[in-house]
Amino acid sequence: MEEFPTPPSGLAMHKDFITEEHEAEVIKIFDTLDWPERRGRKSLHWGYTFSYKTFGIDEDTPYKPFPDWLVPLLPTTEGRPPDQVCLQHYPPGSGIPPHVDTHSAFDQLYALSLGAPVFMQFRRGEDLVDVDLLPRSMLRMAGDSRLHWTHGIKSRSTDALEDGTVRPRQPRWSLTYRWLREGATCECGNEKLCDTAQARIGVEREYRWKQEGDKETDKGVEKKPDAVEDTSVVNGTS
Repeated sequence: MEEFPTPPSGLAMHKDFITEEHEAEVIKIFDTLDWPERRGRKSLHWGYTFSYKTFGIDEDTPYKPFPDWLVPLLPTTEGRPPDQVCLQHYPPGSGIPPHVDTHSAFDQLYALSLGAPVFMQFRRGEDLVDVDLLPRSMLRMAGDSRLHWTHGIKSRSTDALEDGTVRPRQPRWSLTYRWLREGATCECGNEKLCDTAQARIGVEREYRWKQEGDKETDKGVEKKPDAVEDTSVVNGTS
């Protein structure tokens, strides 16, 4: 993997992690999978299932072994396979809001981009860095890039390149790989983004199902947690 020469530190990319032929074969497999019936971005999970209520592991869902087609796509640089893999399909124009994946639950993150390219934006305060996620590239987020910078993809139909070219968005897929953090605590001390640091100063974690429930309660209607849709939020998922 090649480290990026500019901030955020800990960000690296392996271009052409797989061949174009392999990419085409995998995308054909994606078309045969049992995707959820909903518009916009959709996701499937293997290994442990990501919980969109707690932003960690869904302990009520059994572990799902990696299918044979997924094994050759797993990163091998961490010394052990990931604990959780999420496949997401992005129709043209879709994105994810800026967020940092839960510190206490997960360690480093990897993401394999397939299909069309798209820009991912990293932000820390007023500092902005756009990274072009090229087809077949494997991105690694560790250190500062993982813990202290938010990352997201703007929802829009085109991206503007440095030379002024306007690049229309096309369908893309992303495989996100997560490793569980040992001890389920983070020692980074970032009280703005780290759930461990927030808990130590008495800040209550605002789970999305609770946020939605509070909104509905204010309207006089109690909403059940199971009604939460599969979308990203701050401290959520990539």
